[in-house]
Amino acid sequence: MNKKVYILAIASFIVGTVELILGGILDLIASSFNVSIAKAGYLISIFSLVYAISAPILLNITAKIERKKVYMWALFIFLISNILSAYSIGYTMLLLSRILAAMSGSFIIVLSTTMASRIVKPEYQGRALGVVFMGISASLVLGIPIGIFIGNTFGWREVFIMIALLTAVIMISVWLTMEKLAPSPVVPIKKQLLALRNSKMIAIHLATFFVLAGHLTLYAYFTPFLQETLNLNSNMVTLVYGIFGIAAVIGGGLGGVLSDKWGAPSAVIAIIGTFFISMVSLPFAVKLPFVIFLILMIIWSALSWAVSPAQNNFIIQSTKDNPDVLISTNVAISHLGIAAGSYIGGIIINDYSVLLNGWVGAIFVLLGLFCSFFAVTKPSSATSTVHTK
Repeated sequence: MNKKVYILAIASFIVGTVELILGGILDLIASSFNVSIAKAGYLISIFSLVYAISAPILLNITAKIERKKVYMWALFIFLISNILSAYSIGYTMLLLSRILAAMSGSFIIVLSTTMASRIVKPEYQGRALGVVFMGISASLVLGIPIGIFIGNTFGWREVFIMIALLTAVIMISVWLTMEKLAPSPVVPIKKQLLALRNSKMIAIHLATFFVLAGHLTLYAYFTPFLQETLNLNSNMVTLVYGIFGIAAVIGGGLGGVLSDKWGAPSAVIAIIGTFFISMVSLPFAVKLPFVIFLILMIIWSALSWAVSPAQNNFIIQSTKDNPDVLISTNVAISHLGIAAGSYIGGIIINDYSVLLNGWVGAIFVLLGLFCSFFAVTKPSSATSTVHTK
């Protein structure tokens, strides 16, 4: 497999840190701006919503531009957005900087995913996608625990300063090591949307939406969940996030390997089905010995990140023309799911109990499993493809 895939994974690591870090420092931001945990959580929702909208549009607008050049500009704007976040003078400014980060971050992830699938041989596509998603999940191992530690020790603003510095380093690395890559053929957004008329592809996208919505219903508020149900202090929360992240990195690679070994359809069903079982069990596990909770959490974490590479490989196997377009659409759908899940999770934690977040999230995952069954049983030959002229 082309070693340059790992460079794309490193860039994805930086973006993943920015998107997910707020789940660990929501209490600090809420306290700083004197807002509720739920309102602070909406910073995750707006990021994911803008991310979902921006990805396919920006991919289309820049379709004729050489990919490395676009990649560098996206990284530069991402750098600026994090500087603005670090020096936000109010909630609104932080919200706006998150929007800018989402727009540029969406582009970085989509480009990382599509470029990875293009620079490797077909038999390594699943693994290449898995490596990129390992980069995102690696942010859980390093970025988020370190971010929580920095936030609790020095302040939440220093977290974004750290991310800005890391972005500058990755810009230099990409510039020095990545070769130029010609753009793919231009596919108008109107033609991109035609792919959504196919029932198989709709089912794949809906499965992605429901699984991510279910996951974020709990994960976006995992810190208050740990604090309220297990009475963990900040040091223990950081440790739990570290364990979560290690499992996530393994899961990101596992999803790609399983989709290559078992076939993407079988891998998707197995991963989502087991993910549902682990998630519905978590709220019960808080009453059991802590080690049992950790085991279930490790399974939940690994499978939550194994879904994406398997789903994207399923898309590649289900369409003959321009899978890049459908992958970017799926990435957009996944972030709509993140936005919906973090928003719904905020309502639950604000009006009811954080204990319910896991069970409500499991219902969404179950819906995703039903959609996956439909997609897998629908013949691939019926899948509409998007053509260019």
